Amino acid sequence: MDRPGAKTHNYVRTLALVLGLIAVAMILASGPGTRAGWWDWKTGLGMVKWSFYVGAAAVVVGTALLLLHAFPRYRSHLWIPLTAIVCGLVAAIPPFYLLHLAGSVPPIHDVTTDFVDPPAFVFLAEIRRKSDNGLDYGGDAIAAQQKKAYPQIKPLIVKAPPKDAVQGAIDAARSCGWEVMSSDAPAGRIEATDTTAWFGFKDDIVIRVRPEGGGSRVDVRSVSRVGDSDLGANAARVKKFLSKMS
Repeated sequence: MDRPGAKTHNYVRTLALVLGLIAVAMILASGPGTRAGWWDWKTGLGMVKWSFYVGAAAVVVGTALLLLHAFPRYRSHLWIPLTAIVCGLVAAIPPFYLLHLAGSVPPIHDVTTDFVDPPAFVFLAEIRRKSDNGLDYGGDAIAAQQKKAYPQIKPLIVKAPPKDAVQGAIDAARSCGWEVMSSDAPAGRIEATDTTAWFGFKDDIVIRVRPEGGGSRVDVRSVSRVGDSDLGANAARVKKFLSKMS
């Protein structure tokens, strides 16, 4: 005959382990599945969100089981609650970090060095127009949020003439890992696309080079195709490009 509560204890142990494994499976599948087109980006982000809740539940149940090991009759299979806790933490920490990051940056997805006359997409215009975030710049409201959060993002003045600056911009874009989609040296415009590592999100960049004094002025604009907030990705991308051009 089973000891009192043994069956319930076994069920709870199984539940904790299953919750932990499901949470890890969701967080691991969220990005690759989105990249592969198995589900849309909203589903992928939803999996990240739910991996936090399921992972947190696994940690709570696993911790409760671990505390029960203070009683001799519940001291078997210690590995089960420990595994549930580890799996739960592995699944819950990434979305917790993303949530913290989302609260530390403005909810924008369009970053530019020129608020008055943002570099315009031409080659990628139709793709941008069909994307969730569209083609047009958000205006003063977006500019105000960017100025407050990223005051260091400004146009870059280089000594090179426009022709050389365009080639330098192309080289810098490629060194950033972007796919250069179009380059128009006479117009001083380069358009590129960057693919994010985990979800495979496509973000578009347009670089504009104009004469400035004896050198050139380089402006950059980086825009996400989907999502309200980019978690700071576009600002980081612009900064990286400008540092390579400096």
